Amino acid sequence: MPVKPAERLSLVTEYYFSRKLKEVAEMNAAGRDIISLAIGSPDMPPSEQTIEKLCETAHDPAAHGYQPTAGTPELRRAMAFFYKKTYDVDLDPDTEILPLIGSKEGILHTTLAFVNPGEGVLVPNPGYPTYTSLSKLLGAKVISYDLKEENGRQPDFFALEGMNLAGARLMWTNYPHMPTGGNARRETYERLVDFARRRELIVVNDNPYSLILNRKPLSILQIPSAKNYCLEFNSMSKSFNMPGWRVGMVAGKAEYISWILKVKSNIDSGTFRGIQLAAAAALTGNTKEWHEEYNINVYRRRRVLAERIMTVLGCTYDASQTGMFLWGRIPEEYRSCEELTERVLDEARVFITPGFIFGSNGDRYIRISLCAKDDKMAEALGRIEAIINK
Repeated sequence: MPVKPAERLSLVTEYYFSRKLKEVAEMNAAGRDIISLAIGSPDMPPSEQTIEKLCETAHDPAAHGYQPTAGTPELRRAMAFFYKKTYDVDLDPDTEILPLIGSKEGILHTTLAFVNPGEGVLVPNPGYPTYTSLSKLLGAKVISYDLKEENGRQPDFFALEGMNLAGARLMWTNYPHMPTGGNARRETYERLVDFARRRELIVVNDNPYSLILNRKPLSILQIPSAKNYCLEFNSMSKSFNMPGWRVGMVAGKAEYISWILKVKSNIDSGTFRGIQLAAAAALTGNTKEWHEEYNINVYRRRRVLAERIMTVLGCTYDASQTGMFLWGRIPEEYRSCEELTERVLDEARVFITPGFIFGSNGDRYIRISLCAKDDKMAEALGRIEAIINK
């Protein structure tokens, strides 16, 4: 008998960007010079003190051994400091914070810690594809809930109350929302905490975009009693320009954190000490002026260019969006969002994300990333204008 893969692989496909970036690489190798406005990978460097701390630690002969799976005390204290400074949330660095090797790892470990095979996981539609794919791989039942444009991309609690949620153990939320840019609202967080309490499930809020184009960051952990029913992810990738460093965090009730650590300790062996201490330097040392420049001013300039691209393409969008993407509805003349994005890729040599990858509610939308240099975004605008106006 031939060797066959595990049956779970039939439940998912290769991640869209993993597959598409290989195609884009082939186009670039053929000399087509593709401008990517697709992935949310900041193109700017971390702060100087972050890089210096990494280099300093790398020169320490004692820094290269295994590190605690729970993270170094320095990093946990820095994460607690960041939450207090940014959100006015008090966290015990010894018990209520767990550093992660990025949010994807955290989604895996949290699902393993809370959800048995066959039990339910609520995922937003549209939403981050990994919430769905990892739930499927782990044998959970995916329960999709709609985020609609007319509701500011907030959960429809009336609809949620009418759904059959028997056996649901976990609910993923993500504010500020990716891909639509719907911002966090305290009222939404209050209702989510109440919903989790009554339904006896855990809400996990994925919160990596709260500092991007946003001067009033919120955390679900600001809500009284939230720690009893909620966890929150955060990340160094977006707001600190460190996507390739793979440093994230989960915060919440000590008991819940201990369950996730039990899973994590059986899967990985911790992060290099230099990366952890450098992340701590970024969390505690980056100035208000640094954040204003990198998370507000740069993205504001690029957002203007992204809006012009949307307009040229005939797309409509909500100007109140926040975060590092712009989400727009495509014109009716296109049969699908991928028809538009493939035309732009082939004719203008610009890579834009089709919304269908985020769920069925993304079928008529596209997403433009702000993670490209200003001159590249301007060049992309010119290329797209040329194909639309010809």
